[in-house]
This record gives sequence, C-alpha cells and structure tokens, in this order.
Amino acid sequence: MLMISPRMASGVQEKQYTPSLLSFFVYNPTFGPQEGEEEKKILFYHPSDVEKNEKIRNVGLCEAIVQFTRTFCPTRPAKSLHTQKNRQFFFEPENNFWTVMVVRNPMIEKPSKDGKPPTTEYQEEEVLDTVYSAVLKECYSMYKLFNGTFGRAMEAGGVELLTQKLEKFFYRYLQTLHLQSCDLLDVFGGISFFPLDKMTYLKIQSFVNRVEESLSLIKYTAFLYNDQLIWSGLEQDDMRILYKYLTTSLFPRHSEPELAGRDSPLRPEVAGNLLHYGRFLTGPANLKDPEAKFRFPKIFVSAEGGYEELHLIVYKAMSAAACFMISASVELTREFCEQLDGLVGPQLTLLASDICEQFTINRRISGPEKEPQFKFIYFNHMNLAEKSTIHMRKTASVCLTSVHPDLMKILGDINCDFARVDEDEEIIVKAMTDYWVVGKKSDQRELYVILNQKNANLIEVNEEVKRLCATQFNNIFFLD
Repeated sequence: MLMISPRMASGVQEKQYTPSLLSFFVYNPTFGPQEGEEEKKILFYHPSDVEKNEKIRNVGLCEAIVQFTRTFCPTRPAKSLHTQKNRQFFFEPENNFWTVMVVRNPMIEKPSKDGKPPTTEYQEEEVLDTVYSAVLKECYSMYKLFNGTFGRAMEAGGVELLTQKLEKFFYRYLQTLHLQSCDLLDVFGGISFFPLDKMTYLKIQSFVNRVEESLSLIKYTAFLYNDQLIWSGLEQDDMRILYKYLTTSLFPRHSEPELAGRDSPLRPEVAGNLLHYGRFLTGPANLKDPEAKFRFPKIFVSAEGGYEELHLIVYKAMSAAACFMISASVELTREFCEQLDGLVGPQLTLLASDICEQFTINRRISGPEKEPQFKFIYFNHMNLAEKSTIHMRKTASVCLTSVHPDLMKILGDINCDFARVDEDEEIIVKAMTDYWVVGKKSDQRELYVILNQKNANLIEVNEEVKRLCATQFNNIFFLD
C-alpha cells in the first residue's frame, strides 16, 4: 500500500510503502531429491506467473537456509531471514512440509534534487518477526480448518490432490491477507468474550441444551453475539481459528442491516406467533426456494486420535449467531434444515432481544462512557480471552487503531521481551511523543497500557496502572 506524506517546507512529496506480500510457497524437500527434479518439490507458489527457474532458485535458497541453521540447532530450525529489502518467514507445520512467506519491508521513497532518480530507504526494523510468524502459522491453521492436514490429502490422492487443494484454498485466501493491518492481536489470536449476567448466560446454556437434545445430529455448538463468543463446545484451538474465520470473513460478508429496528426488544406475544428473524449464513439462502442447495462448508476439528470432519451450519437472528456442527458422514436434507429453522429461529430471535435489553440496562446503570486517559490490550493465555480498547475495528482487511503505529510497534517489542522469559515482569517505556507505554505479565496474563500523561513521572504512571487494574480487572490477580 502506498501512502504519500507531503513535506510542506520543500513542496516535495515522500512516498511511503507499507509491508506487502512478495511471495508465498509450500514445498517438500523429499519430493525432488535428484538433480533436475527440483520442480517436484514445489507444491504451491504465489504469485503463479513467476518464471520456473526463479521459483526453483527461491525454494532452493530457503531449503539451504533451513539445512544450514539445523547444523547449529537440529531441533529448532530457522524461523526467519532478515535482509535489507525483505523478510522471509519459515514454518514446518508437518514433517518435511514447509510453508514460506516473503514480506517486502516498508520503505520511504525520497525525491532527489537535480532530476536524479529518487532514493529508497528501507525500514527493516519496522517489521516484527512475532507478528508475521503468527500470520504464517494462521495461514496453515485456516487451511487445516477447511481441508484437514497436508498428510490427509496425500493419503487420499497423492501429490496431485494436495497441489489442487493448496491452489484452490490459497489462491483466494492470500487475497484476504492485508499485512499492513497486522499487529499484536495477530500474535495472540485470542477470542473476544461477550460480558453477560448469570441469568442471561443460563438462558443461552439452556437454549444450547434444548437444541442439542431435540436435534441429536448436532455434535458441537458455539454461540456468539455481536461478533463476541458466549458459549462453545469445541476445543480451544479449534474455536480460536473458527472464531477468526467467522469474525473476519463470514460475518462481514453478511453484515448488511438485517432489520430496521436492529435488536430492539420484542413484545411478549411475538413468541406465541413464532415470528422470527433467523436465517442461514451457510447453506440455503432461502428455504422457500424449490431450487435451494443444502450444501454446507466442511471443517476439520481435533478429536481423539486425530481429527473429525463436520458440516458447519451458521444460523443468525439479528446480532446473535449459533454455529451447529454435524458429522460430515450425515447427509443434510431440506427436512432437517426446515426443522432446525422452525426450532432455532424463534428462540434465537428472543434470546438476541433479551441479550440486547440486558446490555442496554447494564450500560444505563454504568452511566455514560467518558473518554479514558488510557487505552489497553489484555490477553489471557489460559482461556484465550482478549480485550482491546485500542482497536476500534479489526477485520482481515481493516485495522482501525486509535493510537500511532509507533506505539503499536513498542507494544510488539514489549511482547517479544515477555516471550523470552518465563518469569512475571513489568516494563515501562517513555515514548518520544510524551506517551507512556506499560506492559505487565503475570500468571499467564498480559496487559499493555498506553497513557497520555505528558508531565507524569515513573511513580505516577505506576500508580495510574494500579488504579486501572483495580477498576477494569478487579477480579483478576496481577502481581505487583
């Protein structure tokens, strides 16, 4: 992405380029061991229009780097290679299968005087290894969610089937990668949980139990409201990647206003009339259509001794969404979908209304929100819970943050320091822009705070962070 920054004094313009994807490829060094067979190693290469010899040369270079670094540490091969113009990231998700992502470093193009060509200044230190390594791992996790492992494709149809699956998946997925929007939240890959009172939570639990009892084909259920998770029957790591898909891909595609009143509380008699606003986000767009197709996306989740393949049914009413997962060996029919629609639609509509009403009451009790003096990111490694007041909006294509990118870079640097040691610790940084940045790591939890207090000293900043922990995280233990 190109950004132009005008220089008022000289009247010339600097061009700033953000990080961008140069190439992405998957290879297996065991597939072309003989000289002249190097092309057989390459299972997928983006961009596809690159000349064959260049593909072979780039893959060979990565293979050589990995082999060379293994001589120093056989158990921990290379994760990244830094050069002036780009950064390469390596990941071996399965034995001998390597995924590689090459990112062009951000740069500034400065015009020269006297008609000379512009000079380019690469900002190689602006790219954080932790962030883009996490993005590369997520590429594989997303592939595995919809296709299973590379090994599964090899067993089912050999190299030919695997290359077809890689081509079909990554051709579309890589277009959704917006590397300039990646930051600390991509490292955490957490889940935003919706805050609920006990009674409403019990209503949702009761709803899930009733539906699973009535429709015995359902193996797992997840319940979300306003793109935040409330209930999940899946393993954490499976829910983490499914949540990412739902909130950055599926929900945004269906985000048009579903009804004018949005989640306005419903009248009690509506339940008796069975009026509802439910609809399928996956599967049939319209149940009344005689030509409707009852095909649902299939996902792979971990199970005892491996993985299991499931149909993914996502059903939404207003701001509430229920995900139902059913064994892929079962054929889903019109009758089943009509039964699910009739059972879930009215109940989900009422639940969405109840949650909205409760949320509105809670906000009224807590009073109007004032613009706080601080912004924070919180992450809990145990339940993957994350909360950010820095991000106004975070999707695959858009990352609107309310702070300067330099401050986001400091947060990433603090996180890198935390990752190096197992002990609990605290880091306080005074930024050039008069902001204070504080990182706390305690008992599997991490908290990052940005304070805008120009004349504060270290003691005052520490006291302010303690007050924040007491008000925002009163039931969470942070070591002082």
